Amino acid sequence: MSELLSLSAPDLAALLCSRVCHDIISPVGAINNGLELLDEGGADEDAMRLIRASAVNASARLQFARIAFGAAGSAGMQIDTGDAQAVATAFLANEKPDLEWTGVRALLPKNQVKLLLNLVLVANAAIPRGGRLRVALEAEGSNPAFTIAAEGPMLRVPPKFLELHSGGRPEEPIDAHSVQFYYTLLLARETGMQINIRATAEEIILSAGA
Repeated sequence: MSELLSLSAPDLAALLCSRVCHDIISPVGAINNGLELLDEGGADEDAMRLIRASAVNASARLQFARIAFGAAGSAGMQIDTGDAQAVATAFLANEKPDLEWTGVRALLPKNQVKLLLNLVLVANAAIPRGGRLRVALEAEGSNPAFTIAAEGPMLRVPPKFLELHSGGRPEEPIDAHSVQFYYTLLLARETGMQINIRATAEEIILSAGA
């Protein structure tokens, strides 16, 4: 991975907040729609089904964001990869791909776990029509390694992620849609882990290690 451009701390915080809001506005809006149906009467069962499903979706997205983007505790805190698996599973239950997760459960520094979850998001973006994500975690010793393989139709590494990974200055400013790619690479730099990309016609493999 080449040199990464710099965003100011206020800009990064603002863009990440926008990204989280973008992720939860749809299920929260659906909850509001369900409540409006209840107010209108005559559709109680359908309205409650919509509210329940949307509330689960919103909660899953917030729980995922709490670890993937948030502080998730004090400085130096470690995170259980089992918790990462749980929030990733709940998040992807509302997305198109199926998830397979293998690897020994371990406590890792929080930024390494955040990197893992953000790589899952990048891989998810690589298969917009759905498919399968396979996460493999090697966490023995002091140098963990992650591999995320994406399989599905219309397979493509997100162009903005490739552009930032190459170290080139993007033609357009980083916005709320692309900040997650930037943040992934920033986490890799902070953890001293190298992100590698391998793409074939059948699958895209994202790996990170020392």
